[in-house]
Amino acid sequence: MGAREDILAIEENIDRVLVGRRRTIRLVLTALVAGGHVLLEDVPGTGKTMLAKSLARSVAVDFNRIQFTPDLLPSDVTGLSVWHEGEKAFIFKPGPVFTGILLADEINRATPRTQAGLLECMEERQVTVDGETRALKEPFFVIATQNPVETSGTFPLPEAQLDRFLMKLSLGFPDRNEEIAVLRRFLTDDVLSSIGPVTDGSAILRAREEAKKIEISSELLGYIADLTLATRTRGDVASGVSPRGSLALLHAVQVYSYLEERDYVVPEDIKALAVPVLAHRLILAHSYGRRADGPAVIREILDSVPVPTESF
Repeated sequence: MGAREDILAIEENIDRVLVGRRRTIRLVLTALVAGGHVLLEDVPGTGKTMLAKSLARSVAVDFNRIQFTPDLLPSDVTGLSVWHEGEKAFIFKPGPVFTGILLADEINRATPRTQAGLLECMEERQVTVDGETRALKEPFFVIATQNPVETSGTFPLPEAQLDRFLMKLSLGFPDRNEEIAVLRRFLTDDVLSSIGPVTDGSAILRAREEAKKIEISSELLGYIADLTLATRTRGDVASGVSPRGSLALLHAVQVYSYLEERDYVVPEDIKALAVPVLAHRLILAHSYGRRADGPAVIREILDSVPVPTESF
């Protein structure tokens, strides 16, 4: 079985636990293969942690979970050096970030100082403590959850931290039929405990290399550029998408096309990923630091920017 089939097997495995969330699962796996990270924002009880745990159970890599709280310290995330009396030296005790998949649960309940402890880990795949830098193993994937920022006792993530997430997703509430399916699925058994690994980390790395070979035309590169440039010229946007956001969208659509079992990118791939990849990177002019209308802005831009035709 090839690397792409391994990734799709993960999707099937997670789908056994979550009902009616196939698209969200596909987007999470897109971020995983692309080497990015995912922020899941939704009200409690919608399945954010369940999705993260299902992914961790489906891949044979190390998994750690951090429950973020206001009293959590940066060293609780990255690790710290402890004096060892026998060796008369400080010994580094790795923190939970030294893993393959990290669940950062309720990340916005920790203070900004602790949230910042993840910045270097997420962007540079390394941890620097006491002047010494230690590399993290690949694959390294952070799937963070947070309650809406309006919830009491939360600290909204700063722009620099949000920009480290390849995608921001929301599961939403199930409809009536999906809710009934959830009740039936968990009526007599804990489905999560019944699933196991279907692949390992090497398959993710192979898929990552294969996805880089997906063709994307110069017209579609121009389409990505037009979309991001449009975010920088709107009067209702104080700060548009940076070049990092453009690159994030490029890498994401290559993986998305790869998982769609195509060897090339089509405009629909870009349109499908524009909101989850770009919306959380906007800073709106009328409400600094809030992104409640970010998806609407991106959808308006998608409607106004011409889509390349097949003439090329």
